[in-house]
Amino acid sequence: MTNVELKKARLSAGWTQVRLADRLGVTQAYLSLMEAGKRRVPDRVARFATSLFQLPPTFLPRSDLEKLNLPVTEEEVEQGLARLGYPGFAYRKKPGKRRNPGELLLMALSLDELDPRLTEALPWLLVKFEGLDFKDLVDRAKRRDLQNRLGFTFSLAEEVVKRNPTFKHKPGELHQAKQALERSRLAREDTYGRKETSERMRAWLLENRSSEAEHWNLLTDLKVEHLPYADTNREALAEFPK
Repeated sequence: MTNVELKKARLSAGWTQVRLADRLGVTQAYLSLMEAGKRRVPDRVARFATSLFQLPPTFLPRSDLEKLNLPVTEEEVEQGLARLGYPGFAYRKKPGKRRNPGELLLMALSLDELDPRLTEALPWLLVKFEGLDFKDLVDRAKRRDLQNRLGFTFSLAEEVVKRNPTFKHKPGELHQAKQALERSRLAREDTYGRKETSERMRAWLLENRSSEAEHWNLLTDLKVEHLPYADTNREALAEFPK
């Protein structure tokens, strides 16, 4: 959360600096410095303000992936999705902090082994939440050599919004972010959610992967029709509401 976002959230809620400072447990003078950009907005304040003003989770602070407790586990990804409201895992939700959707996506993409149900959920993180900082997401993916996996995720997300108008993102926005990864596209072969060791399976994937998976040099048979939220029929929307 930036200083501008903090101030805008306060003003939109009709709160004075004195009232918000009291809730935050800081002085009005210190809050004024934060809103003026003369002091950074601490993670604690960002989390509290996001919850207090019911802001989208894209306002949650983003940790440097290098500072996260690695290795990331499937359990962390599953709980991250559940806490952000992904319908497929709502019944498994446990108490805990929500993560910024962009951060959660990069955490998941850093894994070589990921349950297929979790892999299917990744494009949802791009289409569900408005306000994602795509430039920051792209830059951070490049630093961890995750650009091919992220580029493919953007490709799937583009197809989702074309098929399902309940998602508010425009295909052009996603396409522009994907194009920012093109120059850094890696030539080496990689996987997406599952590390294949069988030569027979590898050969099958090379034959059956989509053109986008081939473009991003990924061994995966994942396609947009496999994503449960990409369908606009009533049954799918009942499970994956707006």
